[in-house]
Amino acid sequence: MAKAPTSIEAATAFKFASLGSPIRLRLIRLLVRAGDGGMTVGELQRRLALPASTHAHHLSALVSAGLVGQERRGREIICTADFPALRGLGEYLLDQCCIEADKGAGDLAA
Repeated sequence: MAKAPTSIEAATAFKFASLGSPIRLRLIRLLVRAGDGGMTVGELQRRLALPASTHAHHLSALVSAGLVGQERRGREIICTADFPALRGLGEYLLDQCCIEADKGAGDLAA
């Protein structure tokens, strides 16, 4: 598994990259819909109808990126969406919304 980067831009890019798969987006959406209570690993796997190894690979990427948390409760592992981290991605994209709206398209720099 890749090591998480340290700069804000690199860390944000790492999180966005971890979402770069339809399966991972489906996992996140299921966990967001589940709310703070989350879902068990088994329930996620059942709902996505994935082989265990494929499911584990994608879930591990989301955990490594800090977008999903896991907690063992007895014999089960409960997965939860990290809502502050997910909100942070949206805020990163929108925090400077429209500040250069009056400039011409040629004047904008990333």
